[in-house]
Amino acid sequence: MTAPTDALTGNLRFLRALVAHPKSIGALVPSSRALGRAIARQIDPGHPGPVLELGPGTGVLTQAVLERGIAPGRLTLVEFDPDMADFLTGHFAGVDVIEGDAFDLARTLEPKAREPFSAIISGIPLLNFPMARRRIFMEGVCRLLAAGAPLIQFSYGMHAPVVPPPGYSVVRAAMVWANLPPARVWVYRKI
Repeated sequence: MTAPTDALTGNLRFLRALVAHPKSIGALVPSSRALGRAIARQIDPGHPGPVLELGPGTGVLTQAVLERGIAPGRLTLVEFDPDMADFLTGHFAGVDVIEGDAFDLARTLEPKAREPFSAIISGIPLLNFPMARRRIFMEGVCRLLAAGAPLIQFSYGMHAPVVPPPGYSVVRAAMVWANLPPARVWVYRKI
């Protein structure tokens, strides 16, 4: 469980990131623990392989994934904001934190040889970007998934933020009212 001072520190970092990079932040407050749990439920901890989280922010979703049973050594976080990346590195021992761009994963993940991911979580606020950029992002992320693995994307919109790439499906896995604003959890998976 996160200590109150850790939560306060995380919230202050979140606000600084919101001011510095408003397009890369999708809400006015960090994600709720309820949203984190709804996302973590989409991951099978018994399925082997690494797990990738894009745009972890203050680490609310990261904490839920760890509580779900994913070992820290299996988890890689990609965070764009350097201050947030430093916070995550100090807060989550054993988790691989990479400061980089989720829209350029080939370059961001390139230094390390990686097996396909058994799950990918995206906290990237895709609705803040044009549809063409969203599609390119989604196609690139789907190429990193192991067969049958989920890509879990949350969004504040009524519909999935991106039409699934060819050969993939998308379902709404959860509606989380205990989040500000309420969020939908979308799961993309190879058909």
